[in-house]
Amino acid sequence: MATGHTDPRRRERILDATLDLIADEGVAGVSHRKIAARAGVPLGSMTYHFSGMDEVLREAFRRFTDHIVELFDARLSAPADADQARAAVTDLVHTLSEGSPRDLVLTQELYTLAARRPAYRELTHAWMARSRVHLEKHFDPDTARQLDALIEGLTLHRALAREPHDRALTLEAVTRITAPGTRPS
Repeated sequence: MATGHTDPRRRERILDATLDLIADEGVAGVSHRKIAARAGVPLGSMTYHFSGMDEVLREAFRRFTDHIVELFDARLSAPADADQARAAVTDLVHTLSEGSPRDLVLTQELYTLAARRPAYRELTHAWMARSRVHLEKHFDPDTARQLDALIEGLTLHRALAREPHDRALTLEAVTRITAPGTRPS
């Protein structure tokens, strides 16, 4: 097995293995030993790179939220007007809901931790704020907040539905929230 001196990506492999393990077994199934085995690193690497399991989980989930924010950025950086932004949000919902089941599981695992533990709630708050930055390029802050929640809900419903709704319904929902004159005064 490689030493840390010849294995500069060891920490990243540990974080990737942690996310894979969470996706397969849930947070409750995670242990130092299982992560090290999955990452192909000595067990001692866990305590060398991280102060404890809580730090491993926080860093792994931070890595995951970075990935999701990158998806927001990829979809929402190009639109030139509100109609294009609505179409981009619709694409984002469908990309997230039709994409990796791993991402869906990791999202729900993070939300469950956040519901129970304040440190993870802070991580989800930061994630939501970063997502809204991309939405606020096209919509006012209140609309961006509502839209962020809509994206989460529609993504979950589409991913878990036996017969997911189509793009037209997603676009209609996005338009209802974002179109001028649809918000109460």
